[in-house]
Amino acid sequence: MAVLVLTSTPLLLADRRSDSKEQVQFGIELAQKNLWKEAEFRWEKAVELDPTYPSAWNNLAIAYEQAGKFDEALKAYERARKLDPKNIYVQQNYDLFMEIYERQNRRRDR
Repeated sequence: MAVLVLTSTPLLLADRRSDSKEQVQFGIELAQKNLWKEAEFRWEKAVELDPTYPSAWNNLAIAYEQAGKFDEALKAYERARKLDPKNIYVQQNYDLFMEIYERQNRRRDR
């Protein structure tokens, strides 16, 4: 019985990634229609399904940023960067976000 569990585990992980990718794609379609709250929900579902999927975290960070949830966005970007440190898109989004985030924090500190 243990062998069955071990051999089915990669299939389960593949299914979770596939389901997560579907949620990410659906979220992108919603965001393109400016339905950000719904997109955020889909991307939260995507990271719940597969917490190791950097694109899901990146998109969730964008949704949080769009909603003004900057602290949550920072955490999601950091997670995406940790999972895929060489991903140029994640890095570019993070860099742009940090410009806004740091500017916002400077204003708040005045």
